[in-house]
Amino acid sequence: MSRLDELIAKLCPDGVEYAPLWSVTIWDKKFNAVERCKQPKVYDYPYLLAADLFSLQQEEGDVFLLSTGEQTGWTTEEIADSNMREGEVVTIPWGKSRAVTDCIKYYKGKFVTADNRIMTSNDTERLDNKYLYYWIMTQGKIIDTYYRGSGIKHPDMAKVLDMRIPIPPLPVQCEIVRILDNFTKLTAELTAELTAELTARKKQYEYYRYALLSFGDKTHWAKLGDIGKVSMCKRIMKSETSSEGDVPFYKIGTFGKQADAYISRHTFERYKAEYSYPQKGDILISAAGTIGRTVVFDGEPAYFQDSNIVWLANDETRVLNKFLYFWYQTSPWKVSTGGTISRLYNDNIAGAKVPILPIEMQQRIVCTLEHLDKLCNSISDGLPAEIAARQKQYEYYRDKLLTFKGKETASSQA
Repeated sequence: MSRLDELIAKLCPDGVEYAPLWSVTIWDKKFNAVERCKQPKVYDYPYLLAADLFSLQQEEGDVFLLSTGEQTGWTTEEIADSNMREGEVVTIPWGKSRAVTDCIKYYKGKFVTADNRIMTSNDTERLDNKYLYYWIMTQGKIIDTYYRGSGIKHPDMAKVLDMRIPIPPLPVQCEIVRILDNFTKLTAELTAELTAELTARKKQYEYYRYALLSFGDKTHWAKLGDIGKVSMCKRIMKSETSSEGDVPFYKIGTFGKQADAYISRHTFERYKAEYSYPQKGDILISAAGTIGRTVVFDGEPAYFQDSNIVWLANDETRVLNKFLYFWYQTSPWKVSTGGTISRLYNDNIAGAKVPILPIEMQQRIVCTLEHLDKLCNSISDGLPAEIAARQKQYEYYRDKLLTFKGKETASSQA
């Protein structure tokens, strides 16, 4: 039997009390929709707009900038001045545009707050603030349904304050906090280790790529325009695209990702037959936006935005496409910056030089870099999945730890 099980068996074997949130917390203001008797006391926390909050930011400071979003920071007591408060608080954002669990915060110490709704236990001998924080996190999906409005949504505080929180004896609360603190720490450490491993692999990959693609003066070089023509698809009018269709249409924003526009099969077949179209294995290049992003064309029906996504019509007799793919990562071209936005024009691509090596040597280099690329991408692809799995595991145990049998339920079952 675990320490927590022992405490529950000893201190609350018949279940725990559930109390309305308003009865065990003090908030930052009186809410219009909440009965006055439910808020006999409030604490004054002057709040700042996000821009004003982060204008206080200093590299060194011991006053926390308690924002409503993911960005946080620090400032000094001198700069915080009358905006500074000190305490142990749990916050939910007044206005949100994403899941509330992404924005809920716990903090103990000196702070300046943005427009948060702030709660704190009205009796820490009965309700521990860190326990309150972990319980609020389990209620995120429910609290999300209390936000109303278009654009930036705001919560119905009457519903929030009427939520019922389990109040086990304080030793049980503290043991739950200890377990979840440790679990949070272990999850953060694992994420940091995986991220560090990914960074190390990327650096290793970049080192070997540089080493394998560095050549001396005796190497023969050629301009890309001499080994193939820079090509692009025919311009597609916006009226010819839609949010649904047969063939995905890739723009700069969706190149290498998921398409959000489509063209009809008839339009695709007509343009493909009459104008330039890449062959399977050609290396597509982003000429604007994320300049130089490359994708190996898989041959599946798709259409690409003209002039912004181009390719070299290369017959591979002198240079392998896969070699070009890795060579492009060294950014061999000069980007034009004279216009409104930076661009990679056809002449920039055609004028860039590529080393002309024996095909067998190119194949060896490609094989080595593909292996390293696979090692790097395996952890890149696996990292989000591993972090998500750990988060689900954490949420499962957190929710399980914070679910209790109520005293009324216990007595009715006796």
